[in-house]
Amino acid sequence: MPRRRTTASPTMLAARLHGPADMRMERVPHPGPPGRGQALLRVKVTGLCGSDLHSYKNARIGDTPIEGPLVLGHEFSGVVQAVGPDSLDGRFESLKPGVRVAVDPAQPCGCCELCEQGHPHLCRRLHFCGNYPDGGSLCQWMHMSARSCFPVPRALDDVEAALLEPLGVAIHAVDLARIRVADSVAILGAGPIGLLILQVAKLAGADPVLVTDKFPWRLKLAEKYGGAPVNCDRENASQRVWRETQGRGVDVAIEAAWGEQSVEQAAEMARWGGRVVLVGIPGDDRLAMNHSTARRKGLTILLSRRMKHTYARALRLAERGRVDLKGLVSHRFPLKRAVEAFQLNAAYRDDVVKVIVKV
Repeated sequence: MPRRRTTASPTMLAARLHGPADMRMERVPHPGPPGRGQALLRVKVTGLCGSDLHSYKNARIGDTPIEGPLVLGHEFSGVVQAVGPDSLDGRFESLKPGVRVAVDPAQPCGCCELCEQGHPHLCRRLHFCGNYPDGGSLCQWMHMSARSCFPVPRALDDVEAALLEPLGVAIHAVDLARIRVADSVAILGAGPIGLLILQVAKLAGADPVLVTDKFPWRLKLAEKYGGAPVNCDRENASQRVWRETQGRGVDVAIEAAWGEQSVEQAAEMARWGGRVVLVGIPGDDRLAMNHSTARRKGLTILLSRRMKHTYARALRLAERGRVDLKGLVSHRFPLKRAVEAFQLNAAYRDDVVKVIVKV
């Protein structure tokens, strides 16, 4: 009898995490045609985020363990390859193949109590790229809800489009902080999120803005963007803030590092009646500060959950050149070297600030 000809199923390259610091480059099945309300994307650029590093180091983030091989990555841009029926983009317009898009990795249900109240970032049924069990963008193709896709203008390249996601996080943090013109601000952490919060806070009129970090190369960038750098390894950052504010404290303290005592320091830096916004994610999933400090000052403490309706504003800021996105990028790797990219970023080697992976 003649032998039956078989056709191999298409595959693609992906970086999958199997356990703590155990990332492997593997061939996985191509996702196939998109379904209703979906887009098939060719991933162009993925940025590595601090939350990715938590997952990489510990195979968990917060109270969510990674229970099987997982593709990480949630800061990304891509090109629409195909769309399913009824595919409306983030602007409620028909999404077309060939369009370059920035992608909101969150996929809320759209019909729960919180979604209907206008808080999709708090959706109880939220799916999120790179958060178990939902795969992320460190791969060549992926399905996404069309509603999560935001077409980008020619003025923005693929790297800038990918970095609209962390810019959205920064905008939301500043929204929560309710910064007014001439408000004094302290930002703890000069990583990519902290540096973007700095830029947005300056646009909101904050002055002065003090930025703390232990890495000198990151503090140089903070100074470039208008912040007053404070090396927390070389001096007492809280005392420096109090000196700079003549013993008053800052109107707003924004924690964007979650390293060691940064939350406690944020409370110490805030003035009586001030606001503290917590953006960073703790590796041990614990929050601790001196209760007496927060109570006696009557602090307002806000925890920031990603972003809320920020992509349109992020696009406008980036397109008009009001924020510097590409200036944050310190390292670029191809997808096949994603493991090396994570190793470098997790060790904070080679003056790393922002690592991007290009497909």
